[in-house]
Amino acid sequence: MDSDLAEEIEYMVDLLTKSGFFSVDEIIEILEEQFIDEEIDFSDFNISLTDSSNENFSRLENAFSRIAQSGIVAIHNCGFDIREGVSDAFELQVHLLNNKFAPQGFCFYTFEDVEYCVFDGYLKITFGDFENDENKALEIGKVVSECLKEENFAIDWDETVNNQIEINPFKWDKSYDSEKEYEIEGAYDVFAKSQVLE
Repeated sequence: MDSDLAEEIEYMVDLLTKSGFFSVDEIIEILEEQFIDEEIDFSDFNISLTDSSNENFSRLENAFSRIAQSGIVAIHNCGFDIREGVSDAFELQVHLLNNKFAPQGFCFYTFEDVEYCVFDGYLKITFGDFENDENKALEIGKVVSECLKEENFAIDWDETVNNQIEINPFKWDKSYDSEKEYEIEGAYDVFAKSQVLE
């Protein structure tokens, strides 16, 4: 194996374990898919999950629960990039509408955002509404920003719909938890519960 490939694999293992979203089996599966042409046996790799404090991530979860109570779906690890994330948010909206829930809008961060956060120490949150209404989207951004501030996060945002909300600094410290669902399945559950509580 050449050094560039070894470095790339090491980087991916580091990122996937530090993200806290995947089990060892899932990490091996992702690596096999990503490096399919290389014919590497990843089952021999020594992959151990990061045992982090979850301190900052718990605050983020609290903020996302509060956002859901405001009628906005808040999605952890939503798609790889913004385009996929928006597509997933609209898919989630369809599921919610089919079950008689009426979300006002959405916010999420993507796996790409997690990558920046793990290595650069800030987390970007994308937000929007489902009707392409700029005023409504801006209101959603303000709610999201407010809920994050209530968890004592330092927010960098110019209060426009053109820019994401940035939590800066943010030390990523999520540990893997096999009991919890994230992505659109987890966001659905959190949103549905938050609406029932009202």
